[in-house]
Amino acid sequence: MNTLRNGVRLAWGTLTAIPGPAPERVDASVARVAMAGAWLVVLPLTVVCALAGWALALVGVPGIAAGFLTVGALSWATRAIHADGLADTADGLGSGRARERALEIMRLGNVGPMGAITLVLVYGAQAALLGDLLSRPGGWALAGFALASGRLALALGCASVVPAARHDGLGQAMAQTVPAWLLAAALVANLVLGVAVCTMANAWGAGLPWWAWPLAMGVGILAALAVLVRALQRLGGITGDVLGALVEASAVGLLLGLTMI
Repeated sequence: MNTLRNGVRLAWGTLTAIPGPAPERVDASVARVAMAGAWLVVLPLTVVCALAGWALALVGVPGIAAGFLTVGALSWATRAIHADGLADTADGLGSGRARERALEIMRLGNVGPMGAITLVLVYGAQAALLGDLLSRPGGWALAGFALASGRLALALGCASVVPAARHDGLGQAMAQTVPAWLLAAALVANLVLGVAVCTMANAWGAGLPWWAWPLAMGVGILAALAVLVRALQRLGGITGDVLGALVEASAVGLLLGLTMI
């Protein structure tokens, strides 16, 4: 119970800008809980942001604008932590430089051309896809759950078979903390809850079958895996920035999967 409490506190403190109690300790077992359960920890926050976007769409705000405001609200509520990782990862992987130089570019944190265009494309895509979901009855539930489920990519990136790219930083602290059985349990739990959310939203008129969530999960996992494989090829492992990029890539995939139907 101590480990669970500390894991929740670590995930909340790391992934949101909302004050909360600090973990009493941080070790591999606490990191394991934080990374595997991050999507559940941030779910209340993503649902609130999605509800706000849905309310805007309900009163006549264009869907794309409601989507952008939802993305902006969530970024503000999370200190844009994943946006920073996405931009740095794009700059490092897109630089074409050798491994050590690419890692140095990512560590600097300056947003270059590759990072800037990636931010525009990824968040623009999220906003457009959210606009479609938020215009549907019950779409706030789908949008909120999808945005939270993007954090499931943290468990994938911290799987026991994925090494850290360097010996310091957030990536090193979190790398290889999630065993295969826990990753599988997180995926199954997300699948079951996602089917339930789709069924509920469909009852409200969202027009999505129950299998929409397994499809969305598949697209989201493929998007995250594409980034992860590229990071492993170029960097030899993950960093904190790569984890952020995995989250945002997964979120785009999940939203795309839901709106394909």
